[in-house]
Amino acid sequence: MITCYLRYVIDPYKQKEFEHYGRLWIPLVEKFGGKHHGYFLPSEGANNIALALFTFPSMAEYEQYRIRSMEDADCIAAFKYAEDTRCIVNYERSFLRPVFF
Repeated sequence: MITCYLRYVIDPYKQKEFEHYGRLWIPLVEKFGGKHHGYFLPSEGANNIALALFTFPSMAEYEQYRIRSMEDADCIAAFKYAEDTRCIVNYERSFLRPVFF
């Protein structure tokens, strides 16, 4: 199991646009076999940092999702929405593995 952790720097004046972007991606990740754990938008503290977490059974399955998402019309439309609204300034992606008791 691998969890993708995305840390976004967003335009604080475009939080509604970023929230819409997140709502577009949640079902898309699940369409390709992942489990989305949600987007987390600013509340207290920094007003320009947002997070997202989603899990795939393996890194290989995550990589297949990335390849397939680049060809999927709904994913392409979501990428374009972010580009058109400029709600995302930049982002970084990390991969985590769980430790259970």
